[in-house]
Amino acid sequence: MQNSNIELACGLIGIGRVWGFKETAVPSEAEAIAFLDSALVQSIGYYDTAPSYGLSEARLGKWLRTLTKEQRSKITIATKFGEHWSEPEGKAFVDHTYEALRTSLDQSILRLGQIDILQLHKTNPAVLKSDDLKRAWDYAREKGVKKLGLSVSDIESGEMACQDDQYEVIQLPFNQQNTIFAPIIQEATRRGKTVVTNRPFNMGEAVHKDPTKTKEYLEQEAFEFVLRQFFNGFILTGTKSRDHLVENVATFKKAVAAIEEKPL
Repeated sequence: MQNSNIELACGLIGIGRVWGFKETAVPSEAEAIAFLDSALVQSIGYYDTAPSYGLSEARLGKWLRTLTKEQRSKITIATKFGEHWSEPEGKAFVDHTYEALRTSLDQSILRLGQIDILQLHKTNPAVLKSDDLKRAWDYAREKGVKKLGLSVSDIESGEMACQDDQYEVIQLPFNQQNTIFAPIIQEATRRGKTVVTNRPFNMGEAVHKDPTKTKEYLEQEAFEFVLRQFFNGFILTGTKSRDHLVENVATFKKAVAAIEEKPL
C-alpha cells in the first residue's frame, strides 16, 4: 500500500462509558476483560484509552496485570491527559493546568503501569504554547513515558503537531463524513510521524446510512476510505463486543486486500 503500514487497533472508550451513534450499555468488568482477551488473540497490538473514558483505564490496567512480560512487550498502550472524568457527575471535563495534568498522569500510571504513548486530550493552540504543558511533558518524560503525541480536533493544532518534532504521534478523526484532516495526515506522514485515526464509522453512523447495503459492505467501504490515505499508523475501532471485533478484523483484512489489489 504505497509504503504505508496501517494496523487495526482498539479504542477503548466503549468499555468505560456510554458512547456512540447508538448508545448502548457499558459492559461489565468481566465482559470488558473477555473483550480484551479476544483482542489479544486476534493480534491487536495497540490499545487507546484515556481518563475521560470512565472505567476504561482501570479495566485495561486490571487486564494488563494478567499478561506475561512477553505479552506486554508486544503491545502498545496509549493514554491521554487534559480531559478528566467526574465520577459523581458521570461526565468529562477539561483542565490543562500543570497540577491537573500531573495528577492525571500519576493516576494513569497507577492504573496502567507502563505508558508507551501519552497524548494531550482536547488539544488547542493556546495550551500547546503554555508553560504548564511544557512542564507536564517534562514530568511525563521523568516518569518514563516513551512517546508524546496530540489528539487533535482543529486544523491549527494539527499543523502545530506536524511541525513540532517532540510529537511522534498524532490522533485525529477521519472518515467518509469528515475529511478535513486529510492534509494533516499527509503532512504528518511526510514528516515520519505515526498517525492514529479514530471514528472510521463516524461513531457508528456510517454503518446505518444505507439500508440497501449490508453492514459488512459499509464497514469495508469505510475502512478502505481511510486506508487510501496511505499513512503509517493505526485505525481505531471503538467496538466493545467480542463478536463485532472478530467481524471488524475480518472486514479490515478484506479492505486491506482490496486496496492492495487496486491501490488507486
